Amino acid sequence: MQRRKFKPEFKLQCVLDAISGRKSPAQICREHNMSESVLNKWRHLFMERALSIFENGSSKVSVESQRISELERLVGKLTLELEASKKLSSYFPSQ
Repeated sequence: MQRRKFKPEFKLQCVLDAISGRKSPAQICREHNMSESVLNKWRHLFMERALSIFENGSSKVSVESQRISELERLVGKLTLELEASKKLSSYFPSQ
């Protein structure tokens, strides 16, 4: 028997329904023909990773913005070097 694969959006919706109390875990599992252990695993994983959204969210953005700033600085430096090279090459006759 082949395992079913569920999309992340579907998993999220099931977990949110269970956490919010809109539906009982048993009702969700009956509607989608799945075992309650699967839903419990998704809910546990969701709760485990939920903290990291708030802890690491800002640091990831700052790391990316630091990288962008570094690359912009490097582009500026290379542009200046290229302009200086063009000026210097105009002083020497071409062969």
